[in-house]
Amino acid sequence: MSTSTQLTRDGLTFDVTEDGPTDGEPVVLLHGWPQYSDSWDAVVALLTEDGYRTIRMDQRGYSPGARPRGRRAYRMSEMVADAAALIDKYGGSAHVVGHDWGAGVAWALAAAEPDKVRSVTALSVPHPGAFLRALVTSRQGLKSWYMLFFQLPWLPERLLSRWLAWALTRAGQSAEHARRDAARFTDPRAMTGPLSWYRAMLLLDPRQASEPVRTPTLFVWSDGDAALDRHGAYNTAKYVQGPYQFEVLQGVSHWIPDEAPLQLAAILLPHLKRWSVPES
Repeated sequence: MSTSTQLTRDGLTFDVTEDGPTDGEPVVLLHGWPQYSDSWDAVVALLTEDGYRTIRMDQRGYSPGARPRGRRAYRMSEMVADAAALIDKYGGSAHVVGHDWGAGVAWALAAAEPDKVRSVTALSVPHPGAFLRALVTSRQGLKSWYMLFFQLPWLPERLLSRWLAWALTRAGQSAEHARRDAARFTDPRAMTGPLSWYRAMLLLDPRQASEPVRTPTLFVWSDGDAALDRHGAYNTAKYVQGPYQFEVLQGVSHWIPDEAPLQLAAILLPHLKRWSVPES
């Protein structure tokens, strides 16, 4: 049974959902764009059945009480601080699993706050250093054309509020899940916060983005991903200095948690067990 609660940080209030036994090992789930934490529903059912306690937050720009204005409020350092505060609320360390932009936060959190991260799992999005390199050395730059479009003021909000479900199905999402996600953004103003994640990319320090991760790491990429090229995925190993496992889901689109929860759980659960913290 799910329990709804909230996290407050720096004047912002985030909506949080807990599932599973209260004494289960904590797993923080970070969603991506343009989704909310319910995109993890199928995965949560499998993790809690195995005894884990899942904690998922509607992130900055998504929670109604956490929609600050201006792109500076959406720097990666702020996302990392939000996730770190969530972990602190639940005991100070947790396994962290992120998809899409949530994976970006998971990578940055593991690099900046390794003591808080028992293990890190990134879905779809490679290490930021590998991604930035892929932008200029492969077809990734062409696949990421929409990131430039999102830099424009107001126009992306207007178009996406009308055509988001269509765009998501074109990117491989099922019609059912596309309707679920698009329903949150019929008001163009609701899209500004999520798009600010992209607009804040221009403030990113490439040197900081290339910081290696030493936390036990699982990276899952799918070869049907229309947005993320294989080059960043296969080069991610260069940016991980701890134990590293790389898995490719064949024939799966970008939307791994929705589309392939059973395949994901078959990889994720052994990873979590391997890096569990022994009971004291």
